[in-house]
Amino acid sequence: MTLRDYIRALRKRWWLVVAAALAGASLSAVWVQQLPPVYQGTVTFFATTPSLDPSSPLQSDLFGQQRVNSYVRLLKSELMAERVVADTDLDLSEREVMTSVEGKADLNTVLLTAEIRNTSPDRVQAITESVAVEMPSLVEEIESEGGQAPVLLRRVSGPTINTSPVSPQKELWVAAGLLLGLALGVAVALLRGLLDRTVRTPEDLRERMGAPVLGRIPAGSSKRMRLLAKGKMGWAHAEAFRQLRTNLQFVDIEKPVSVLAVTSSLPAEGKSSTAAYLAVSFSEAGKRVLLIEGDLRRPVLADIFGLEGGVGLTNVLAHQVLLDEVVQPWGTHGLHFLASGPIPPNPSELLGSDAMVKLLVEARGVYDLVVIDTPPLLPVTDGAITAAGADGAIVVVRYSKTRTNDVQRALENLRAVDARVLGTVLNRAPLKGQDSYTYEKYTDKGARVRRGQLR
Repeated sequence: MTLRDYIRALRKRWWLVVAAALAGASLSAVWVQQLPPVYQGTVTFFATTPSLDPSSPLQSDLFGQQRVNSYVRLLKSELMAERVVADTDLDLSEREVMTSVEGKADLNTVLLTAEIRNTSPDRVQAITESVAVEMPSLVEEIESEGGQAPVLLRRVSGPTINTSPVSPQKELWVAAGLLLGLALGVAVALLRGLLDRTVRTPEDLRERMGAPVLGRIPAGSSKRMRLLAKGKMGWAHAEAFRQLRTNLQFVDIEKPVSVLAVTSSLPAEGKSSTAAYLAVSFSEAGKRVLLIEGDLRRPVLADIFGLEGGVGLTNVLAHQVLLDEVVQPWGTHGLHFLASGPIPPNPSELLGSDAMVKLLVEARGVYDLVVIDTPPLLPVTDGAITAAGADGAIVVVRYSKTRTNDVQRALENLRAVDARVLGTVLNRAPLKGQDSYTYEKYTDKGARVRRGQLR
């Protein structure tokens, strides 16, 4: 993935990142509420060395610092715990005292700080006050064996008891949960982006498929096809198909296309609607167009246009009727429609027959352009067979649904039968968002008023 892919993945799934961050913060807040509050007391001692030569202060300081480091461990010793238990009236155990007391020696100083933490403020106060008295006494007792004590501890601050809990730090834990959830959300979003092999941009088709992108059709409502049947088309869609029409006319000037196959990798990618809109767009440009419902397995165009579909292509291929007897005009322009007719048991054989070749030859002599809605390429062979008999084929790819490997396989199927691949069409692309494209950059007020009417 490139940096652009990472950014796109995060922008597309920003809600996942936000949800994970909020979930992390919420879980941390709930968890930290279950933790008991911890109170703290402190007392600080200063180590003096009265027995050493006062003319050598450096030696005295070094000796005192060494001793203070030893006193840190003495604070947590069993000997100290015994004295505290004996000195307090509370029901304390030596183990509880040892786990509650921590010692800290400030670097390059002779200061010793005792920190006492416990979930009971009364116990914190009792242990802290006892340590303040018993620690100097214990040091003097140990150090004075056999003579004068070389080091004495003097209390310089405390005992100080915090009336408010010092732990847990709720804000810190919530912030940590927020950051952890945020990191997890980003990781999941990027992972889903990495695993997402659907086509989202024209660059995906150009770079990975090696096929030109001839058009980008914006997503629309479910009313699109009903509007088409009434002779209307949304302005953005009309403009998109005009652009596709122009690109098809100039894709290869030396080899103009008279018969165009419109196909896709799998069903429900929009090939039928693309074929219908494209045929309408060419007829609007003054072309005499024949739209053939070549998907003999799941025909839908007759219903879209509101025309009779009981007799059509299969009847012509079976030599039951002539082409001009079943072709139906549609609209006020030069668009004609050939329905599929009855669904046959052998669509592949019919579409690959000599009768189909003769039909296309006849249609070339009558119409400027023949547009064939073919079956999808991967489930059946009908689409590839039909495309091989056409002058060129375009593959419709549905945004955020069609997988790149399916498009690759579809293109391979076309090339295997020597079909001429003109390019791809990205269908149902968003009008808003990071992958959107606007068709309103060069509009005027008049164009906005005329929206929705086929011209």
